[in-house]
Amino acid sequence: MSKVLMKGNEAIAEAAIRAGCLNYFAYPITPQTEVAEYLSRRLTEVGGVFLQGESEVAVSYMIFGAAACGERVFTTSSSPGVSLMSEGISYITAAQCPAVFVNIMRGGPGLGGILPSQADYFQSTKGGGHGDYHLLVMAPASVQEAVEMVMEAFPLAEKYRNPVMILGDGLTGQMMEPVEFPEHLKVEATNKDDWATNGMDTRNSRQRNLVKTLYLDPEELNAHNLKLKAKYDQMQREETRFERYNFDGDYQALIISYGTMSRVCRTAIDQLKQDGLEVAMLRPQFLFPFPRQAIFEAAQKDSCKSVFSIEMSMGQMMEDVDRSVAGRKPVYWFGKCGGEVPTPEEVMDEVRKAVK
Repeated sequence: MSKVLMKGNEAIAEAAIRAGCLNYFAYPITPQTEVAEYLSRRLTEVGGVFLQGESEVAVSYMIFGAAACGERVFTTSSSPGVSLMSEGISYITAAQCPAVFVNIMRGGPGLGGILPSQADYFQSTKGGGHGDYHLLVMAPASVQEAVEMVMEAFPLAEKYRNPVMILGDGLTGQMMEPVEFPEHLKVEATNKDDWATNGMDTRNSRQRNLVKTLYLDPEELNAHNLKLKAKYDQMQREETRFERYNFDGDYQALIISYGTMSRVCRTAIDQLKQDGLEVAMLRPQFLFPFPRQAIFEAAQKDSCKSVFSIEMSMGQMMEDVDRSVAGRKPVYWFGKCGGEVPTPEEVMDEVRKAVK
């Protein structure tokens, strides 16, 4: 299989097509608009549907409608745009419809700036809209991993009948890297006839399928939420994914980092190793479910004196890291926001200050 040099946004767009998704509704916002630009041309070549909505709010309900009919559908946006979609995402999750949302993050709050950030961690992992719900949240660290996660996201959304969020930062969308589109990740859509509003004649049935989110009986709504919680618990058991780096032997510090920031941390770890300081890194590949048990176990190593949450946000992930470590070791945060990416040298300085 040959590799091709592609910009991240364009690779994400092509990966969705390769995954069998031919429905894309979106509204332009920097730094991910190249996805829409690419698909406005490419989808016409493969018989797909491209539609630019009048707003992100409208787009979220277009997604809801297509997902409720059992179609593979996705959208891409950036931080303020996802905020506007949050109401619709809550409805889609409550209705148990599979859909894929890609957020190429920019700095905030407010309009903020258009440069890379990881400041939407809370928005994606804690449920940005109303009610008790979770998205399955994937966090690629390269264009290649973004391609693979996009292709995996659709069958995972269908497995759990739940939206999947792919959380990348602006660098993920804008950088160019060699990528390939793995054939083994092409997964046929599941049979949705038992729940989708795809027409009784289509499925040769006299049974009406109703997709809804309204439960006026409090006992019924509570039961529905317990059903959703059981699904999120299943995600915790089956979909916790992470990568270990420099775990061989003893290490004096443990870094938790994800996405582009984890690549900076790799460089810092390699340079610290040359200076005689061993540092390990655990990189969450899925942010929900968060690898709490793996972090707890890694932090328990006798040689490990400190744990660091290093991120391009003001310590949002640190809350989950701190909870995972459970007070057994000191936890430090280091990061920047709004487009500034910490350098390997800055990461090294922070580690050295804490590990003396």
